[in-house]
Amino acid sequence: MTDPVEMQAWPTGRLLSTAARLVEHAWVEALEQRGLAHAGLIVLHVLGAGALSQTELAKAARVEVQTMSRTLERLEREGYVARRKHPADGRRHVVTRTPAGASAWESARTLEADLFPSISDNVAMRAALLEIIEATAADRWQVE
Repeated sequence: MTDPVEMQAWPTGRLLSTAARLVEHAWVEALEQRGLAHAGLIVLHVLGAGALSQTELAKAARVEVQTMSRTLERLEREGYVARRKHPADGRRHVVTRTPAGASAWESARTLEADLFPSISDNVAMRAALLEIIEATAADRWQVE
């Protein structure tokens, strides 16, 4: 283990990167135990508001439509989502969360609180992370 005094001297980027890797490993392992992946969890969360098209899901998740297609294929194979023709436009499909998908979402929605330690000022940490994301994501994400 790294000496905590030594870590005090690390640049912020290294601290963020190390924390992100540790959180991601714990997160991925907990999701795998539930038969989910991070991308699938995002889809199940977004679909809680109702049916959406693949394009709408991709936009909400900030991924390419092709990436969303692969995620939906996995979720559909697992029985977590269903795709059906749009009632007003037979050329389009809408995606809905199945009862199994709703159950999977319920089993995973508290993972953050269950897995990670309470931080003394969670609101400030989240605000700082959002500030970092907004400042560095402009070239990567088109925000409308």
